Formats: sequence, C-alpha cells, structure tokens
Amino acid sequence: MSHLLEFLKTGDRWAQSDGSPKAACVVIALSLLGLGVASGGASQTAQSSPKTMKPAAAAAKTTTAKAPQALGAPVKAYGSKDAPIMMEVFSDYQCPSCRNLFENTLRLMINDYVASGKVYLVHRDFPLSVHKHSGEAARWANAAAHVGEFQTVEAALYDNQDSWQADGNVAKFISAAMSAAQFKRVEAIAMSCDYPAIQSKFDGSNPLAQVPHPCALDVPIAQDIETGYKIPVQATPTYVISYKGQRLPPGSGVVSWPILKQFLDSLLTQ
Repeated sequence: MSHLLEFLKTGDRWAQSDGSPKAACVVIALSLLGLGVASGGASQTAQSSPKTMKPAAAAAKTTTAKAPQALGAPVKAYGSKDAPIMMEVFSDYQCPSCRNLFENTLRLMINDYVASGKVYLVHRDFPLSVHKHSGEAARWANAAAHVGEFQTVEAALYDNQDSWQADGNVAKFISAAMSAAQFKRVEAIAMSCDYPAIQSKFDGSNPLAQVPHPCALDVPIAQDIETGYKIPVQATPTYVISYKGQRLPPGSGVVSWPILKQFLDSLLTQ
C-alpha cells in the first residue's frame, strides 16, 4: 500500500511555509519507519520554556488530582464514523500552518470526501506552550463541541487567527459566529475553568498532573495531548490516516488538496 509520504517527497508538491518565525516552529518533518518528509520552508522544533509552560511535570513531582465533574466526550469531528478512511489531525489553533492546512486543504476535503462519506475527519487538540492563547482557544472549541457548535467555532478560530492571537480575545469571534443563545451556552462552559489552559511541551508527561482541581473541560484536551505523545506528534499540524483498520505512519506539515485527494483515491482503490 502506497503511503501519503510518497506523494510529498518533491519540493514542488509540498506547500511552502510563509517563512515567518511563528510559522517556522510548526512546519517540521517527521521521520518514522525510515520515511521522511520536509517542507520547503525553515523548520524548528517547538521548544518549551519555564515562562511559557503550563502544568505538566515529571512523575516524581505529580500531585493527586481531584476528579472533575464529567461533561461527556465532546464531538470534534466531521462526517460519518462508518467512512472507510479516518483522518486524525493534531492541531494548534494559533499555528499558521494548521490554519493553512484547514483553510486550503481540509475545507475542500470536508465539502467533497467527507460529505460523500469517504472520509471521517477527527480533530485532536495539541496546543503548544510557545503559543500564548492556543490553550484558551482549544477550551472554547471544546466548549462549543458540547453544544454542537464545534465546526462553527473551528472555522471562526482559523478565519480570525491573526486578530484574536494579538490580544487573546477569542470570545469576540466565537460570539459573532453563532446565535446569542448558543453563545451563552458555550460561554458558560468555557468560563468554568479558573486557571490557565493546559498546553503541551513534548515531554510525554500528564498535562493535568499538577492541577489540584482540573475542570472537566480540560480533560479531553489533555487526552488528545497524551494521544499525540504516543504518535508521536513532534510538530503541528500532524495527521494520521487509518484505512480498513490499518493506521498508517503520520505525516506533518501542509499538504495540498490535490495531492491529498490523489493519496486518498489510491487507498480507496485497494
């Protein structure tokens, strides 16, 4: 079975990064099972620092966390679970490359292969510690998922990324994307947490380890982060495609819709 990485080996097939410092930290190649993919732009691993890191520590320093009140599992997906192909995308809402992938590739896939029942697209949260407001954005998206507004909020976050990342006013664009009644429901859930949002730092530790009273809203975010550590996610966006029960090695960075479509078609003909 051919792999998506084979479609991405030539530079003219790989979407270029914008070359900015904030984009450079997320356009990184994964090298797994001897297969590597690199973007045409600069690459830099997203490093954590004491000043930007949120609660996550080694086992020796962990504390017992109080079980939060359950909210149920938020639905952060597009399409039917019965689709032959599942694509999981680990994203950071403040990541420029994640926005590029969503707006120029995933939107087209959603309107085509997801709508026709060929692909089930699943969002996984992987907010990076280098992005100040990414954890808060993930909280809002998860809150929206609990009231059936995830898809609306994900689009609003990416469409307005340049604006809300400047001052952290995520709520402004969430409220504009839905009715006042729905926003009140989302806001009530999003504001239930009274401490900084969790973020990843690529060390595999439990993101909720040092939070004495974790709120329910952060639990699915932490679960996505820990799932990402197992992949392992080393950059955002990272995507994992499964077909007929077989999970393929992950890819990372931006891929154009024509190339992704070509790969999906190759799977569907197996």
